[in-house]
Amino acid sequence: MNDMKNMTRYVEMPVYRAIMENALPAIAAMIMVLIYNLADTFFIGRTNDPYQVAAISLCSPIFMLCVSLGTIFGIGGTSLISRVLGEGNSRKAKQICSFCFYGGIAGGLLLSAAIFLFSTPLLHLMGAKELSFDYAREYLLIIALSCPFSVVSNSYNNILRSEGRSREAMGGQILGNLVNIILDPIFISGLNMGITGAAVATVIGNVCGAVYYLIYFLRGKSALSIRIRDFSARNGIAAGVFSIGVSAALGSFLMSTSQIVANQQMMQYGDLAVAGYGVAGKINMIVGAVCVGLGQGVQPLIGFCVGSGNRKRFRELVSASLVIALGAGLLMTVAVLVLRKPIVAAFLQEPQASGYAVTFTTILLCTGFLFGVFYVMASILQAMGKGPASLVVNLSRQGLVFLPALFILKSILGINGIVWAQPVADVISVLISAVICFRVTRGFLKKA
Repeated sequence: MNDMKNMTRYVEMPVYRAIMENALPAIAAMIMVLIYNLADTFFIGRTNDPYQVAAISLCSPIFMLCVSLGTIFGIGGTSLISRVLGEGNSRKAKQICSFCFYGGIAGGLLLSAAIFLFSTPLLHLMGAKELSFDYAREYLLIIALSCPFSVVSNSYNNILRSEGRSREAMGGQILGNLVNIILDPIFISGLNMGITGAAVATVIGNVCGAVYYLIYFLRGKSALSIRIRDFSARNGIAAGVFSIGVSAALGSFLMSTSQIVANQQMMQYGDLAVAGYGVAGKINMIVGAVCVGLGQGVQPLIGFCVGSGNRKRFRELVSASLVIALGAGLLMTVAVLVLRKPIVAAFLQEPQASGYAVTFTTILLCTGFLFGVFYVMASILQAMGKGPASLVVNLSRQGLVFLPALFILKSILGINGIVWAQPVADVISVLISAVICFRVTRGFLKKA
């Protein structure tokens, strides 16, 4: 069957080649997401208005909520579909895919409505002040229009990989972000729309990405389905998707929540500090994008092995993935650290704001080499369908460790303590993840 051939070929090829063939398109897609995020900040930075830059930074947590919703159906669906395909159950795989499509649309519509109804209190919660509030509200309300499209795009960028279609999965993400990047300078600078132009470009890009995936399924070449007649939440489908998807999404949600808290604390030092912190966070994402993409690419390969009971291949994939992750994290961290000053200069010209950004970037990247290891271990647990273990791992980095560290370190180190909270959380969460991942994978291998 076609759906089995796509994944079986990854099992048959050399392990490092299989990882790279499936992970490279995922990494490319994540880099495009990063470029899209940087493009908004870059072109808004060309306006020489740090308050518009601060406004985009303040709205980032809401964007992360949309990503979190897409993660529920994308990561949860991918985990379950890859294991089901490994078992040879193509009918159930179609039902899962359809459930994720319509569930994602419904969730996106609810999120859009919530943003429109509660935009003002949300912005106050995120720490928006007088000089940046109007910009942030304008940007947020326009972005809210694209929530359903964003959720679909973020979901199916992952789900297509579960049937071995890594290149097609990459296509929609790249298309949407490329459209956004092209439109940014036209709307922001050419039409002098400023932050409104950035928001409109984002909406159009998200619509294009979602339409790409819709056309992919309508062409009838997929082994999966988004037809309403295939929709089902029974037979463990909803529970299976949510058990992994919610735990994965909590990581993104807590990242959003933690950023809100960090922005509130940073706002005590002024809008320029917030702008610097926002740019540093985006630069930190350069390393993170590669590492997240690697984890996403590995997940369906491991899930298929779990479903089919191929423990030898499972062991090979886990070992090789961790080696690649450590090497990629280290290489990217060194490269970004060396180039941090010119990168910051591309986004911020105001001396105080750019000074903050350089200092904050240096601090955040102290543990950049660990990013890949963390995301691969999280992906292994998700691929295995280990909801509780995955939940603990995802809660550790951005919630259980980060928030206490933020307040403790701020009281000791002041403004830099807010930033140091993330590296401290990285180290502790990697140690927690390593212990959990070792115990879970050893248990699976012992069943052979």
